[in-house]
Amino acid sequence: MALDTNWVSAWLTAGAAAIGEHKQELNTLDREIGDGDHGENMDRGLRASVDALGKLPADATPNAALRSVAMTLISTVGGASGPLYGTAFLKAAEPVGDRTEIDGATLVALLTAARDGIVSRGKAEPGDKTMVDAWTPAVDAAAAAEASGASPAEILSAAADAAEQGAIATEPLVARKGRASYLGERSAGHRDPGSQSTALLLRAAAEAAG
Repeated sequence: MALDTNWVSAWLTAGAAAIGEHKQELNTLDREIGDGDHGENMDRGLRASVDALGKLPADATPNAALRSVAMTLISTVGGASGPLYGTAFLKAAEPVGDRTEIDGATLVALLTAARDGIVSRGKAEPGDKTMVDAWTPAVDAAAAAEASGASPAEILSAAADAAEQGAIATEPLVARKGRASYLGERSAGHRDPGSQSTALLLRAAAEAAG
């Protein structure tokens, strides 16, 4: 599939399905080190995002679609995740500009802008046991794939693979940001829920492009 507005819609539809399927798992991860509602919040926000995308005009650009998702997530997702994911999609729209189709270089810029938006908003760094620990390896893998001449679908697949490994790698970490940081050493041994939802969303993006 070309990475156009239809892809954004397919991505969010697949993402909503994946989050819905893993909602209880995400809640459980969050219950261990947070409020216990990450899956519930993300499920609500992504279903609302799919609804919002369905109301866009037929000639809406990918930029408009990404911005629609951003505003929906900010307004419907509770806790820290709404502003973080909302900022990610808002910043992701910027390098797309008025393009009707996203090429490999623009895709890497999109993913990088999304990650940088999260970092700017949450002030987290790699190793802090947050979603940044999934986003940063995803961005690095996407950039390496693009540099090697990979297609946009292959770039997304590489990003998703790296995000999944990044999420797993949060398990032994001691949280230094967010609610989980209040637990100190007790946060070790648990996977960060934000990194897991990131991995699910990036896998959905890759599947939608396949």
